[in-house]
Amino acid sequence: MKVVLISTYELGRQPFGLASPAGWLREAGVGVTCVDVSRQPLPEDAVCGADLIAFYVPMHTATRLAVGLLPSVRELNPRAKLCFYGLYAPVNEAYLRGLRVDFVIGGQFEEPLAALMKTLAGRNSAEFSSEATEKKVLPSIWLKRQTFRVPDRAGLPPLETYARLLMPNGESRVTGYTEASRGCKHLCRHCPIVPVYNGVFRVVDREVVLEDVRRQVAAGAEHVTFGDPDFFNGIGHAIPLVEALHREFPQLTYDATIKVEHLLKHRGRLPTLRDTGCLFVTSAVESVDDVVLEKLEKNHTRADFLNVVELFREVGLTLAPTFVAFTPWTTLESYCDLLGTIRARELIENVPPIQLAIRLLIPAGSRLLELPDVQRIVERFDQEKLVYPWKHADARVDALCERLQEIVHSGEKMKLPRGRIFRRIDEAANEAAGREYAQADAVRYSAMPVLASRATIPYLNEPWYC
Repeated sequence: MKVVLISTYELGRQPFGLASPAGWLREAGVGVTCVDVSRQPLPEDAVCGADLIAFYVPMHTATRLAVGLLPSVRELNPRAKLCFYGLYAPVNEAYLRGLRVDFVIGGQFEEPLAALMKTLAGRNSAEFSSEATEKKVLPSIWLKRQTFRVPDRAGLPPLETYARLLMPNGESRVTGYTEASRGCKHLCRHCPIVPVYNGVFRVVDREVVLEDVRRQVAAGAEHVTFGDPDFFNGIGHAIPLVEALHREFPQLTYDATIKVEHLLKHRGRLPTLRDTGCLFVTSAVESVDDVVLEKLEKNHTRADFLNVVELFREVGLTLAPTFVAFTPWTTLESYCDLLGTIRARELIENVPPIQLAIRLLIPAGSRLLELPDVQRIVERFDQEKLVYPWKHADARVDALCERLQEIVHSGEKMKLPRGRIFRRIDEAANEAAGREYAQADAVRYSAMPVLASRATIPYLNEPWYC
């Protein structure tokens, strides 16, 4: 039996979502071809010879790109079974079934993929002609505990072809990627993890993570991103892991994602992160408006975020806040307040410009649909875009979002430094709000080191986050 695992987009990282199931499948004697079409062409020979073609869809962008590949894959191999797996598979199951996708897997996808290949090898493919039969063989959401295998990255493009870490001294580091846990204990309304895991949290065995990192270091990795939804969901797992990693590779650096809530709760652990090589922590702040934070059920406040900013400065860690800048509750004034807060706290270099132009996505299964004020504004589900479209009550807010996206795209294309793009965003926002761009702001900008030609903090050169 042969399977082709396809990743279309994973934030510029070498796909863990291919390497992890590849370890399971190869152990079971399945012939596996891993393809990352963001870095390499689709191998026609492998596709033509496959019994199963499985698309990894961990995010919205990846799903849309995978759907776009279906016609080409079908033309090359009309007999192969098709599978979508990852967070965005089960929430879009009805749509994918309509596209004649045979199998849909969400949650812990490695074990069910291995079981599926075993079943396909032992049965006539005609037995999978009905959706009911498929569901008996393979439920669309699989949350059972599983014993993880070491990811097998054979056949994937080399690490140096992926996103790199940029350092303030101009150094560029080869970056690896791994996951120490899956799912999340929290139920933030806008999070795509919630409809699948619904508060369930699973850890990857420590030795499996360490061996995965060892192999990536041997392949040239100088920095590693931990892609866990929240690294401190299981702090008793995370801290011993990074301590062991640092003992073995004292020169290796890393980054992780942690909730504001957990950064405050476990503030005593932040020096450990710093001392074991953590260069920065990404935190989904989303907003500095307490009304919006309550709508999203983020379980932190504006004051909490500002406390974390100061805490990180005291400890000597870099904070990389991310935002959903445009929501149904955003106003022109609140958006200008967001920019003013970033500027006043000297976080301009810490925030990728795209974070200031992201508009709230409402995908299938989103808990946002529970809110009456969201129900009033959403339109019918757009199957092509895989979202519920919505319009802001103030058309000026939507117009500003579109303008800022153009500014960011243009600035990124011209490789402008973050500070210069921020200033353009700030000017556009003030203009939209009907406020003259204050002379004091211009003076403040000229006194701040925001127009540097290179990074002033460490960050990855892949800024997208959706």
